[in-house]
Amino acid sequence: MAVLVGKKAPSFKATAVVDGEFEEDFSLDQYVGKQHVVFFFYPMDFTFVCPTEIIAFQERMEEFKRKNVAVVGCSTDTHQSHWAWLNTPREKGGIQGVAYPLVADATKTISANYDVLAGHYDYNDQGEMIFVGEPVAYRGLFLIDKEGVVRHQVVNDMPLGRSIDEALRMVDALQYFEEKGEVCPANWEEGKEGMQATHEGVSNYLASH
Repeated sequence: MAVLVGKKAPSFKATAVVDGEFEEDFSLDQYVGKQHVVFFFYPMDFTFVCPTEIIAFQERMEEFKRKNVAVVGCSTDTHQSHWAWLNTPREKGGIQGVAYPLVADATKTISANYDVLAGHYDYNDQGEMIFVGEPVAYRGLFLIDKEGVVRHQVVNDMPLGRSIDEALRMVDALQYFEEKGEVCPANWEEGKEGMQATHEGVSNYLASH
């Protein structure tokens, strides 16, 4: 699994569904210099854990907006599949009401470049190209700063849903560091004390906690 933290987020252009409309040549580059980005992958449309995560992000969207954070989802489905799922009522397993962008990675190149694809292409003994593993994305999540650099990543296996609270906590931690210049100790949350990244700073913090 590649570690992208500290590196530029892999760039791409792809079709996305944004607030019910197709947007061709969608790119995360549009956020550089303007917003932080939470870019997350999920395995497939019309599945089980995936809609709970996607809807959970939508339900916390106002919090992300207040923090000037864009949320973008991505899977290896087509944009037509995204659109159909977005137009399916929730009581029928759909994600109707989700307005943030869902990127279509039907070629699997975005998932491969972020190293969250659950498999790879290979050749069999007959020289035929085959796919080994599952041709879908793991539950990867990447927090990208305004310079387009990945500052946090987490990848879950497919049965394991992610915590939106934790995604927001990491946004808060990054923005606190950027604003205050102080680092965030274990279990830090918004409103709690940070510390100076010095021997004196950690000594003072440990002495008072």
